[in-house]
Amino acid sequence: MLQSETDVSRTPNCRSQRSTSAFITLLTRRSAIGTKKKKMEQAFVWPWNSQKWATFLAISMFAFLLRMLVALHSYSGAAVPPKYGDYEAQRHWMEITVHTPVKQWYQNTTDNDLCYWGLDYPPLTAYQSFVHGIFLNAVEPAAVALHTSRGYENTSSKLLMRWTVLSSDILVFFPAVLVFVALYYRQHANQEQAWALAMILLQPALMLIDHGHFQYNCISLGLAVGAAAAVIMRQELMACILFSLSLNHKQMSTYYAPAFFAHLLGRCFQCCSPVVGVMRLGVMVLATFAVCWWPFLSSWQSVLQVFSRLAPLERGLYEDYVANFWCSTSLLIKWKQLFSIPMLARLAMGMTIGASLPSMVQQILAPSAQGFLFSMLNSSFAFYLFAFQVHEKSVLLPVLPATLLALNEPQVLQYIVPIAVMSMLPLLRRDGLIIPYFALLSLFFLLPAHPVYGPRGKPDKQKRGIVKSSALNLLPFCSISGAVVLHLIYLFLHPPARYPFLFEALITVYCFVHFLALAIYTNWRQWFQAVDRAEVSKEE
Repeated sequence: MLQSETDVSRTPNCRSQRSTSAFITLLTRRSAIGTKKKKMEQAFVWPWNSQKWATFLAISMFAFLLRMLVALHSYSGAAVPPKYGDYEAQRHWMEITVHTPVKQWYQNTTDNDLCYWGLDYPPLTAYQSFVHGIFLNAVEPAAVALHTSRGYENTSSKLLMRWTVLSSDILVFFPAVLVFVALYYRQHANQEQAWALAMILLQPALMLIDHGHFQYNCISLGLAVGAAAAVIMRQELMACILFSLSLNHKQMSTYYAPAFFAHLLGRCFQCCSPVVGVMRLGVMVLATFAVCWWPFLSSWQSVLQVFSRLAPLERGLYEDYVANFWCSTSLLIKWKQLFSIPMLARLAMGMTIGASLPSMVQQILAPSAQGFLFSMLNSSFAFYLFAFQVHEKSVLLPVLPATLLALNEPQVLQYIVPIAVMSMLPLLRRDGLIIPYFALLSLFFLLPAHPVYGPRGKPDKQKRGIVKSSALNLLPFCSISGAVVLHLIYLFLHPPARYPFLFEALITVYCFVHFLALAIYTNWRQWFQAVDRAEVSKEE
């Protein structure tokens, strides 16, 4: 009886001790979380290393010089009336945004004929055109004069137009890449970081399209890289803002949407209050979109008018010769004849969702920085290979995350970059960009490939199995040999009169097979990278 009374008397003390213990545990966890956040925030404070930043500056300057050299060549639609090409489209958008009210930018009016290069990108592109248009109007008003400037190709105006792209690259893409490399590869040696930076800034595809063909992909891709850097920093709200801005500059950034959605949702599930986390991110996305679309939110009709310009189904399943599933298989299956456009749009959407779903599931279940970059690559592959209305230039979307993963997957980089550039060969030849095409490709092959051995000469066990495979060692030789043969055929032989586009079709199918194989491999890598890490740690 005395013993039981003693036990009862001790019960409050035990509860008190348990409460104190739980309180200390909670404080410890919060302290650990705060320490982790502080460490991540400190990653923005880069340690000053004169040699490292001198190397980074030299690489950036060399990349800028290459862009300037490419800009000396021809561009899309040069001296080809009546509609010219993408150069004229960008110039015309500057003309329209400078001289017409905002609410008329996407509407068919007497001053804005939508049949002549009407705006078909989201509002942020229109604002960018407005800013550049003000610059051109101040320096050379005739270059953006309303109605009278169509096909304007004065030497000085072309120089000004080229500088608008160069400045956009320097102000948006370059800083985003520098921040990304400093954050994602902060544990790597300076030499490896410099190599990763070079692989991103010197990859030929973006230079040829933006500074040759003439576009501003550097802005939307730069914002996407900035959003990826924010994800790595665990700054989810900033990632939402930057990626929303990327979407509002070019709708092609939707290729990355599954990766951002899945990763951020997976992070929310790891929080104490997932619902609150999702709501915070959702509010940030809606707020960013509201700011970008504010001039067009006056009526539902105005919003629908902009949307109709962003998704023109009448353009068809694909344009020209794009190395994706639909164009490659159309040699045997006449998709456009068998199905209506709405049916093809639904079919393409279903296949795109199905192809991107495995990557999304992996990130929802186990979100990680490297897994997120793989997810960006795999979701963009899914869109490029199976989506509706894909352009040749859309290959820039999967190339970007492949370059961001340069140190993790150097072999993927060595395959995807030359094949991506080759897939655009008919377009670049039509633009008169053959010389920079071969020059930049040659430079890419001359750049040192990332060794299979680590920085201290220790074999990278994660790649050792790939190197030992004699079958895989034959792949680069076969791939390069096939590409060389196709180049020779395309540039020096004439196709049969009955099949005038036979060589373009061969290039399309050849590149599609490579992209499909790469997509299968990178999806496998995303799912099993954790297993690989575990095996490496066990061996060590």
